[in-house]
Amino acid sequence: MTEPTTQPTHDEAHGGALGQRLNWLRAAVLGANDGIVSTAGLVVGVAGATQDRATLLTAGLAGLLAGSMSMAAGEYVSVSTQRDAEKAALAQEKRELREQPEEELAELTRMLRERGMSEEVAREAAEQLTERDALRAHARVELGIDPDELTNAWHAAWASFLSFTVGALLPLLAIVLPPARWRLGVTVVSVLAALCLTGWSSARLGAARARPAVVRNVLGGALAMGVTYAAGTLLGAAGV
Repeated sequence: MTEPTTQPTHDEAHGGALGQRLNWLRAAVLGANDGIVSTAGLVVGVAGATQDRATLLTAGLAGLLAGSMSMAAGEYVSVSTQRDAEKAALAQEKRELREQPEEELAELTRMLRERGMSEEVAREAAEQLTERDALRAHARVELGIDPDELTNAWHAAWASFLSFTVGALLPLLAIVLPPARWRLGVTVVSVLAALCLTGWSSARLGAARARPAVVRNVLGGALAMGVTYAAGTLLGAAGV
């Protein structure tokens, strides 16, 4: 007696779901990177003028809050605009399907044919997709939109807020926790190490070479800290 063959399951994510997760991860990495660089530049610049812990903490917290709120607000506005555009495109497509169904069926057939199907197969597939859910078929094939996965402005805003905050906490803690003589060195080393990590992560998520991304990231962060420290030192020496 033979045992029934068990078919292996295949849970790999495909298409829009995978792409959307990668986009969120990439946005989180870039948000953390912005938090690291902007806050490091701020606190290092202030450290060039003064070593007072309270002043450094105040400046760092102000930069963290201002940056995280700015990132969240900007992301909310941007994603809300995108969501409005997606909803408008879906509404127009729904109207066209109601008013000119034959033209829309022909358009769907043409787009499927352009993807490599024969005329007969494309026509049959278009008819079956239209019969099942015409709006969803046109949204996915024609517009590249999944009606069930429209962008969420609040999710994007919170993700940007949290990622920037996490990134900004590193230079803030590095500049206020160590003794005065170690603050600058600890901050610079910590920031450059973190930028190596975010550069590598962004490259891996984008399937690109890690080394150029890491080098660009580290040089950019080092330049930002160098410029702001020089400016702070000059202002401190001038008594400003």
